[in-house]
Amino acid sequence: MAIMHGAEGYFLKNGDKGVLLIHGYTGSPAELRLLGDFLYEHGFSVFGVRLAGHGTSPEDLNRTEWPDWYATVTEARAELAGCCSEVNVIGLSMGALLAMKAAAELTVSKAVFLAAPVYVYDKRMAFVGVVKHFWPWIRKKKRNYAVDPQYNIAYDVMPLKALHSLKKLIEHCVRDVMPKIEVPCLVMQSRQEGTVRPESAELIYRKIGSAKKELVWIENTGHIMTLGENREEVFKKILYFLKEREHD
Repeated sequence: MAIMHGAEGYFLKNGDKGVLLIHGYTGSPAELRLLGDFLYEHGFSVFGVRLAGHGTSPEDLNRTEWPDWYATVTEARAELAGCCSEVNVIGLSMGALLAMKAAAELTVSKAVFLAAPVYVYDKRMAFVGVVKHFWPWIRKKKRNYAVDPQYNIAYDVMPLKALHSLKKLIEHCVRDVMPKIEVPCLVMQSRQEGTVRPESAELIYRKIGSAKKELVWIENTGHIMTLGENREEVFKKILYFLKEREHD
């Protein structure tokens, strides 16, 4: 299956400290590219990975489940570790759930979770296990971010079979993954966005097992925090966290 123009993964080599960027459900590596460029300019090697089923077609995504997405992450982390002395993971939305699992199970130095979903506003999520048998997908709300379209590449529908698997991934992360995370973690969330409820970040902060963890609220930004109005604040906070020494 051909990859959509602009939805390809990217590898920006700059030094031996690596960062793995993991995009969200129906999204693409492009939505994290501005963050990736920022970290590259500040001395990090950056791998923006394209998850299985993404960046091609909604039909492709509906043929995958969360273990397929996580397999992409494990392979990407190993590739990045092959040329970097440390690997940090940063995930956006669903990508944050995959970053949690990586932080709990793989060799990772630090982890950043952006707008990670546990509680969502869309009440239809509760019925996706039934509805997926009747419709292949539902139409998404149009994204509205003041950025070049090259950074905003995603499907315009929400495939429902794969969405049901995402729901299972959320349950798995809450029950089995979060308590096992021990590396330093940064949790970032907006109270104003319309996809993930603020209680998600509060629960994640409580449940992750790390001794060093921080919860930061970002104002006036949408769900895709890396494209929002205050994205520079997000980028600078992540950079400070990644450069911070363990004993600081």
